[in-house]
Amino acid sequence: MTSPRSTPLRERHEALGASFTDFGGWEMPVRYTSDLAEHHAVRTAAGLFDISHMAEFIVEGPDAGAFLDYALAGRLSTLALGKAKYSLVLAESGGILDDVIVYRLDEGWYLVIANAGNREPVAAALAERAQAFAGSVAVEDASDSFALLAVQGPLARSVVEATAGIEGWESPLADLPYYAAVRATFEGEPLLVARTGYTGEDGFELLVPAAAAVALWDALRAAGADRGLVPAGLASRDTLRLEAGMPLYGHELSLDVRPAQAGLGRVVAAGKESFVGQSGLAAPLPEDAPVLVGLVSEGRRAGRAGYPVRSADAVVGEVTSGALSPTLGHPIAMAYVAPGLSAPGTELTIDVRGTAIPATVTALPFYRRTT
Repeated sequence: MTSPRSTPLRERHEALGASFTDFGGWEMPVRYTSDLAEHHAVRTAAGLFDISHMAEFIVEGPDAGAFLDYALAGRLSTLALGKAKYSLVLAESGGILDDVIVYRLDEGWYLVIANAGNREPVAAALAERAQAFAGSVAVEDASDSFALLAVQGPLARSVVEATAGIEGWESPLADLPYYAAVRATFEGEPLLVARTGYTGEDGFELLVPAAAAVALWDALRAAGADRGLVPAGLASRDTLRLEAGMPLYGHELSLDVRPAQAGLGRVVAAGKESFVGQSGLAAPLPEDAPVLVGLVSEGRRAGRAGYPVRSADAVVGEVTSGALSPTLGHPIAMAYVAPGLSAPGTELTIDVRGTAIPATVTALPFYRRTT
């Protein structure tokens, strides 16, 4: 069995007293002090995440855009320079191999960021799909060359702007729209700052060469010391993304799930001539194919992944993610349920270790920031 890998920031996490967990083949910090404290810091001030386990692929060449149109579910060839787009890597069956974010940084030059646990299957899929574009497209797995840090929260911009060593901005950070990226440098090394994130808050993801990761982490912490910035682990990241209704691969997304079932039908570009997964998506979904919904409950007992969802005495679905929401103060969950029971307001129950907990279907997300 292969031992979990560590990011370049392992020693920093240990010095902060982090607890670790195996996530996608990486040993990652799950918390530093308190899940709740880290969650609330992101909602009220700022949190600093190490997400260097994510996989990065560079796609370049004169047909890079056309290749990504074929390899992914979305239309990436029309993406404006400096912008980002959420997309899906589909299997031939139409099931989801991974969800990714694609950045177009230059003519014929794209960056694809995939989930850590799916690095190998995504690498294999991109390599295979690139064969039809031989000579006009090159795909490089550059994951080991980079580190990725995320600053998330209402004070995230002020933290990044105050970080010593970042200079040479292409444009002011204040002018950067959501799902866009700007280049800068950090201590002379290339830096990409994207206004993206996985928490439902404003925030930024910073991509640097792996050798610069420790210095950037230290500089961000110093800049955020008087702004409420705290290091945050995977536990708070999970409750934050759940409140924001953001899917997690292996929970809401899998090869057995089609985009429409997960509420991601809009991600598949209409009218594309040919793309991997097209034939699979053309086949009608079974009438009883489950769909993803939000569930809210009262009390303190939350449904967890794998717990049955019932209507009367019949099992009609299964929870994919659930928690007692730190922000909202009541249990929330995402679940796949029978399509006839997916309308907001539908009353169901979650089987929480033998106890039927009433739950009401609600539209996602559970939480939406107001500024």
